[in-house]
Amino acid sequence: MYEIKTEDLLKAQNSDDKAMTNIIENNSGLLWSIVKRFLGRGYEAEELYQIACIGFIKAIKRFDINYDVRLSTYAVPYILGEIKRFIRDDGPIKVSRSLKELCIKIKDIQREHLSKKGEEINICQIAKILKVSKEEIAMALESEKPLESIDQEIFIEDADSETKINRIDNGKDETGELVNKICLNNLINNLNEREQKIIILRYYKEKTQSEVAKILGITQVQVSRLEKKILLSMRQKIS
Repeated sequence: MYEIKTEDLLKAQNSDDKAMTNIIENNSGLLWSIVKRFLGRGYEAEELYQIACIGFIKAIKRFDINYDVRLSTYAVPYILGEIKRFIRDDGPIKVSRSLKELCIKIKDIQREHLSKKGEEINICQIAKILKVSKEEIAMALESEKPLESIDQEIFIEDADSETKINRIDNGKDETGELVNKICLNNLINNLNEREQKIIILRYYKEKTQSEVAKILGITQVQVSRLEKKILLSMRQKIS
C-alpha cells in the first residue's frame, strides 16, 4: 500500500491540485478494488471510478493526521458511500447474483455457528471457511442493508417528528470516534480466538484478570502476560 507523506496530504488539503492528483493516482489500486464491486449494474467502469475519486477527495479533505488509522482505511466508507449515493440517485441499487449467493452462504454459516457454539462467528472466521477476503464478506453483508435517507423522519414519543440529519450534529467529533472504532474492530478481528476472548472479557465485559483466568482455564499470571502481549501487538499495528 502506498504510504502518503504528511506534507503531501497537507498540500492536497490546501487545494494543491498536483498533490491531490498524485495521491489519487498512487491509490488507484484501492479505488479500482472498490469500483469492481459495483460493475455489471449498467454503469461504465470509468464513470464509477470518477465517482470513487470524488469520495476519496472528500475523505482526504476531512482526514485528520492525528487519527489512529490509515487514510486508506478512513477513506473506504467515503468511497463506498459516494458510489452508493450515485447509484441510488440514478435508480435502485441492483445487487449482483454472486454477491447475493455469497450473502446466503454467510447467513447459513452464521446460523450454524450460533446454533452449535452459542456465540457469533466473526468475519475472519467466515472468510477462512469460504476462502474469500474479509472485504468480500463485509461487502456482501453491507449489500443486504436497506438504504436510509438522512431526510427520513423519525418519531419520538411525546415530541414532534424530526429528520435524521437534524440529529447528526451534536458537537462531538463523531467521525474521529467512528474511524477509531473501525480500526479497533479490525485489530480485534485479526486476533486468534483466545486473544479475542481476553480483550472482550477484559475491556468490554469488564472482567478482572482472575475472572478471565477462571473462564479460560488458565492462571491469572498467564492472563496478565497474554494481555500485555496482545496490547503491545495492537499498538504496534496502529503506530
